[in-house]
Amino acid sequence: MSVLEEILESTRVDVARRRRAVPKEALEAAGELRPHAFRDALAGPGIAIIAEHKRRSPSAGAIRPGSSVAEIARAYELGGAAAISVLTEERHFDGSLDDLSEARAACRLPLLRKDFIIDSYQLAEASSAGACAVLLIVAALEPAALAALHVEAGERGLDVLVEVHDRAELEVALGLGAEIIGINNRDLRDFSVDIERTFELLDAMWPETIVVAESGINTAQHLARLRDRGVHAALIGERLMRDEDPASALAALLAGSQL
Repeated sequence: MSVLEEILESTRVDVARRRRAVPKEALEAAGELRPHAFRDALAGPGIAIIAEHKRRSPSAGAIRPGSSVAEIARAYELGGAAAISVLTEERHFDGSLDDLSEARAACRLPLLRKDFIIDSYQLAEASSAGACAVLLIVAALEPAALAALHVEAGERGLDVLVEVHDRAELEVALGLGAEIIGINNRDLRDFSVDIERTFELLDAMWPETIVVAESGINTAQHLARLRDRGVHAALIGERLMRDEDPASALAALLAGSQL
């Protein structure tokens, strides 16, 4: 069983448990719609940063155990992030939906729920906890399920970051009509990272697609190179979470990318 398959199996169990505790109907009335706040934050000039809150990961182990998502969210806002990604997966990343709610209370930036979404129940959770956008991973979903979740997210007023890591998955994302496509430089089957993956797939993107580079982006030079190739945004987590001063680290990355 790959790491991705293991995470998906535990996600099914956890979603079923949460659904028993809080029926989907109880989530429907909650949440504040902010249609396209996430998309619009990425579409401006230059390269936008989606700064990620992540306490640990299967590949890196502990990154910032016990971190306060409210403190990190405020630091990211101060440092110049365009949006914040909040990892809510529990078993492998030490996240929770409470993290999403706390980030929403702490800052005004658009929030992405970063998780392994396989069920419409998770979309209702995302809306109720204050997300403006959700992640859908092509490698994690059958085509029919991916398409259904993509449509429902839009109906809920949620933007969707559709994640791919190869050309076949990109064709699936383009077939959905995805407005925002993330190229994950980390292969979710073995968690190896290759930043060149982003550049290899750019030529197949539609001109109007908002492109997000994910994983392995650690320097201002990386950001400048991505910007010069027309990438709209970069998702950065571990690099910032390991820094004692995430706000200054983010501001320095952004300033350095302009040199």
